[in-house]
Amino acid sequence: MFHGVYNLLSQINKTEQKLIIFSLIALAVFVSPLFILGDNAHIRVHDNLDSNIAWYRVLVESEQLTGPLDGEIPQIINGNLSRNAFGTEFSLIVWLYAFLPTMLAYALSQTITRFVAFLGMYLLLKKHFLKGEGWEAINIGTALALAFTPFWPSGMLSTLGMPLALWAFLNIRKGEKSWWNYLVLTLLPLYSSIVLGFFFFLSALGIFWLIDVVRGKGWNWGFLLSIAYMTLIFLIVEYRLVYSFLFDDEPNSRDEYFHARLTFWHCVRLTFKNFIFGHHHAATIHTLVILPVMVIALIIVLWKNLWKQEKVFVYLFFLNFVLSGWYAFWFYKGWLPLTERFHFLDTFNFARYHFLRPLIVYVLFALSLKILCSQGEIWRKSAPVIVALQVLVVSPFNEEIIFNNKPSVKEFFAEEQFSEIKEYIGRPQEEYRVASIGIHPAIAQYNGFFTLDTYNNFYPLSYKYKFRKIIEKELEKNKTIKTYFDEWGGRCYIFTAELGKHYMFKKKTKKRLENLELNIDPFKEMGGRYIFSAVPIINSSENGLVLEKIFESKKSVWKIYLYKAI
Repeated sequence: MFHGVYNLLSQINKTEQKLIIFSLIALAVFVSPLFILGDNAHIRVHDNLDSNIAWYRVLVESEQLTGPLDGEIPQIINGNLSRNAFGTEFSLIVWLYAFLPTMLAYALSQTITRFVAFLGMYLLLKKHFLKGEGWEAINIGTALALAFTPFWPSGMLSTLGMPLALWAFLNIRKGEKSWWNYLVLTLLPLYSSIVLGFFFFLSALGIFWLIDVVRGKGWNWGFLLSIAYMTLIFLIVEYRLVYSFLFDDEPNSRDEYFHARLTFWHCVRLTFKNFIFGHHHAATIHTLVILPVMVIALIIVLWKNLWKQEKVFVYLFFLNFVLSGWYAFWFYKGWLPLTERFHFLDTFNFARYHFLRPLIVYVLFALSLKILCSQGEIWRKSAPVIVALQVLVVSPFNEEIIFNNKPSVKEFFAEEQFSEIKEYIGRPQEEYRVASIGIHPAIAQYNGFFTLDTYNNFYPLSYKYKFRKIIEKELEKNKTIKTYFDEWGGRCYIFTAELGKHYMFKKKTKKRLENLELNIDPFKEMGGRYIFSAVPIINSSENGLVLEKIFESKKSVWKIYLYKAI
């Protein structure tokens, strides 16, 4: 890949080379806090520190990284968590965490993802959308802006790898037989997820191929086979997911996930909200600069009747809005009769077609600037400034900036503090089970404790019902947490009515639990012996708990109240 990049640089003009080198330096600066700060860096907590980062360590230490299809993870929920819930060992991100310290693995993953996003969008625009001389600043600036956008870290190239994949597919569609195209289609599945992006991308490409056929452009077997080839690679890589979907008949927590509950007008509002502001799992940061530019370009196309000349722009603009509508109306309660009849419509999140939007929005941005440039010298001179402005808008979305008010990685996992707890208990961790209140169970898991609670969306429904007995009185007191647990249950936490749906209570909190009502007998029957609480439990004795000790550390943001079940 890097040899190919070198060849590419040698074939382009000096201005383009300088812009690319500047962009690569900018990318290096963007990810540098992760390498410089290490464990002191601030990164995303939601769907990251609270889950995947801990899972990688648990998976490696469980010695189940390459375990069998019926393997289990003994450290979590008494071994009721299937090895398959942690995904495939063919994902390269797993091996980064297996061989490297946590933050070095994280930093390298961020660097790989952002570099491929930049390279893919640059190649895509240069080859297929803004060809020829004069578009260097737009192509490279758009690619850099995309590479700066936030993305779900453990999704890796699931969204930001789409531009490179589309570049390869469009090359094949044109009849090119370069081995580079198939190398891209082979490698991307090793660093992305089919359910977190590429299922929707590949199915959309299948529709694109079908449209070509209907329009009389021929069957183009090479293009169709390339789609089938990448799909096959994904199915091989994600063999655990395929096995679970086809052969695992045990009811699991996703069987009680109900998504269709919004009214029609709520969905209409959500459509425009998504179109204007985007979604945090597929962030585009397009509201301030890109959206006005797209709207102006659309007005020009409509006013000057440029439909035929700019049909790609028009189609993509329409598709962009449709994807927002699809996302919003996936949650429309009118779906209920269908979801009740076809259960997979609840268990598989088809709303994720909106994950195509980062690709579409940034291609639209480049095409919009091209349209503006056709309107005169002032617009041509303004285009590079507009691109630079978007890069500046996206730049502050660096994790170190946007999550600076969150705990650092070291403060979050608090290894020194939990090591003290482990030593105080003084027993091998596999001999007892713990649960947490007011903090994520991932923290205990990261520190080697065997937990009865967890954050996973694929575990036996029978275990959910057992765990529910512990908190059933609390759920009845608070409709929000009752609905959250019963109709999703991905967070199998000890929820309390007084704390609600919150699980990040730092050591300076004034919160207390005064009316806690746990059923401690089911907890003990499941092996539970200790509760790590981030807040004091005033009526602990009424719940069969006794306060053993309070643990604090300057290197942690938590104050842990260690309660023992008696």
